[in-house]
Amino acid sequence: MELLPKLNHPPEDISHIHIMGICGTGMAALAGMLKSSGYHITGSDKAVYPPMSTFLEGIGIRLTEGYAADNLSPAPDLVIVGNVITRKNPEAVALAGTTIPYLSFPQALAYFFIRSRTSLVVTGTHGKTTTSSLLASCLYHAKLDPTFMIGGIVREFNANFRLGEGKHFVSEGDEYDTAFFDKESKFLHYQPDIAIITSVEFDHADIFADLEAIKRSFKKFVSLLPENGLIIAHLDDPNVVEVVKDAPCEVQGYGFNRKFHWALADISAQGGSTRFNTFLQGNPFAEMSVHLPGGHNCLNSLAVTAVLHRIGVDAETIGRGLNRFAGIKRRQEVRGIVNNITVIDDFAHHPTAVKETLHALKDAYAGQRLITVFEPRTNSSRRAIFQQDYVSCFDASDLTFIREPVPLDNVSASELFSAEQLAKDLKIRGRQAQSFPDTDSILTALLPVLKENDVVAILSNGGFDNIHSRLLKKLKSL
Repeated sequence: MELLPKLNHPPEDISHIHIMGICGTGMAALAGMLKSSGYHITGSDKAVYPPMSTFLEGIGIRLTEGYAADNLSPAPDLVIVGNVITRKNPEAVALAGTTIPYLSFPQALAYFFIRSRTSLVVTGTHGKTTTSSLLASCLYHAKLDPTFMIGGIVREFNANFRLGEGKHFVSEGDEYDTAFFDKESKFLHYQPDIAIITSVEFDHADIFADLEAIKRSFKKFVSLLPENGLIIAHLDDPNVVEVVKDAPCEVQGYGFNRKFHWALADISAQGGSTRFNTFLQGNPFAEMSVHLPGGHNCLNSLAVTAVLHRIGVDAETIGRGLNRFAGIKRRQEVRGIVNNITVIDDFAHHPTAVKETLHALKDAYAGQRLITVFEPRTNSSRRAIFQQDYVSCFDASDLTFIREPVPLDNVSASELFSAEQLAKDLKIRGRQAQSFPDTDSILTALLPVLKENDVVAILSNGGFDNIHSRLLKKLKSL
């Protein structure tokens, strides 16, 4: 039994909303926003555990462990179906047998929060979380009181969402698919007025067949901009150039080329900050600084500067906002320093993100040894499609430890990524590298080689068996 398309809409009267898959980061944030807006919220998930379970229970949301038809009784006015839900999910099957209206997560976000505000959407293969967090933070410090929904925990708010009274909504425009009943990208629901496109590369091999498929989705997104809208496009990226060439609105390019509408130059790292000069249409605009390492984060800051300038924020206020940004959890986050050994947690997993992150850290910790611990965990990184691309990504690393990933189901061995092969290829390239079958063996090998002033960068988009805390604990016991 399938969900009826005619029920895929919000009803006129809504009091009780039930959320399937409520413990996901985005879904829990949406639940919190809806609860704060006065709705009665219930939810179900197969993985009800802290911190999301305690967060939701703390704000008065009743959770049910597991999916079942009984979770729809008494019948809610609306069901929001999370991306993790499949058509075979027993609760989805039960929903299909009712006349209860339903929405996907992006549809719900747009209906309840975006449509009444000016929509600022940050998209791209890389940098979405950092750039959208920078933008939300700067809007807040400019006293514009934004609402936002972001894929990372913004330190200033200790949350990935906020309900403000201002007119702007900042969203992280994810190109991943929407729901089992809607395989189009999430960002196609976000009604953009102003958009940032940071980059376009191949990713999400479980969703997109190739780069051309990804570019088609971004072109659809671009077509949604109104005539009076604006796209801030990173034109150093030829794929971005391609997807915006037929845009229905103004496009302002940004990058390192002084011919672009917005340009960047004179990057320098100074005492934990990165300073850079910005140019508007070839003329000096302002000197800026941000407490983030790397040229890629200067580019992210430049894109935010362009958006803020468009909505009328002056250069001095923009600069002050960028400088006050406190960062995001799991993005070059220092988890601890023990015996002068710094342990850093970062989300990087795509080859380009890995390369940029490591170069940024090498610059930020100049003169110190950089040791990288890498876990390929995404659907794409566990496939062989990036096997060769990764070989050139670890040049900034003095020593690299690579975990063999958990194999993907229904993918042949010849199509799977090999940590052992990558380690061999890195050695051929002149880099020191080793592969390991699991996290325990990495920790066993890592501890004896660590020295004072080392920087350990742990790269994974998952929990990585809590390796960060375990490493810090072991260092304290030495």
